[in-house]
Amino acid sequence: MRSSPESRTSSRRRASAGPQRGLARETFPGQDGNEKDISGTIFNVQRFSIEDGPGIRTTVFMKGCPLRCVWCHNPEGLEKKKQLMWFDVRCIGARDCLEACPVGALELTPNGMIIDRELCDGCGRCQEACPAAAIEVVGRDVTVREVFDEVVRDEAFYRNSGGGLTVSGGEPTMQPRFVTELFSLARTAGIPTALDTCGYCSHEVLEKLLCLADMAMLDLKLMDEAKHIELTGVELAPVLESGRVITRASKPLWVRTPIIPGCTDSEENIGEIADFISRELGTVERWDLLSFNNTCGSKYSRLGLRWELEDAPLIEKSKMESLATVARQSGCKVEWAGVTRSD
Repeated sequence: MRSSPESRTSSRRRASAGPQRGLARETFPGQDGNEKDISGTIFNVQRFSIEDGPGIRTTVFMKGCPLRCVWCHNPEGLEKKKQLMWFDVRCIGARDCLEACPVGALELTPNGMIIDRELCDGCGRCQEACPAAAIEVVGRDVTVREVFDEVVRDEAFYRNSGGGLTVSGGEPTMQPRFVTELFSLARTAGIPTALDTCGYCSHEVLEKLLCLADMAMLDLKLMDEAKHIELTGVELAPVLESGRVITRASKPLWVRTPIIPGCTDSEENIGEIADFISRELGTVERWDLLSFNNTCGSKYSRLGLRWELEDAPLIEKSKMESLATVARQSGCKVEWAGVTRSD
């Protein structure tokens, strides 16, 4: 992700440098280019997902996100460009990867692999050369048709379960031309579509994508402006406005709130989100509280990053139940999920 390991604090400082950092501004199909040739960068296609909307779904994870949440569970989705992950436990020191790299971005030292992430262009030659599969390229460039062909394989499961296609990330509004065309193909095929967004995006982009989405999912993390900037790197106002945009579009909405120790887990925060939902988001059908998961630390180290919450504890089950009780003041259906610890 970067040329050397950096703290998440410095990442957030750059993220909050401007009020509209990272807002999607790409053109849409029909404005320029050939729709048949539209490609995007993804980092995963998850089939048989039951957590990203109703029914059985295929979730396409777009690469690139404008937020820098300290608790991010998918750091490989933050940067839009392809990146290298180095697995120290697999490395046998063959050095074939060093010879294969055309730009000299790799150096194997006694302390591990040093990757010059500014030089690396994600070409994948090191991955091909490594006999131990110790280097992997995260992210791949794909066409809309390639992804749709994978999505449509499970059409029978969508039909029988009330599921469909969800596009998530990262942040899908950062690649709107790709998502627009993918949604168009899905709708033509009768596959229901869902847009999973962090809400920090161009509202013009969001409105156009909502025209092709059957429902939306929105992350509401914090209601305190200063804490939102500190812990996610971006301002709160565009996120709240995205909720209003979705409501005005009359789209069914699922809200999701990560419950992170010391960050989002106060009853005051959940109560403020509940109040906002009840006052302004009339199309919310469900609100999920998602307990903190501390299993992603290895992803950060493989990307040459430090994770601030590596030693943070899991949330207590009783606390999740208590927060769910507060959340139900919103009047909508509230569920909580995730691993917890005993009280």
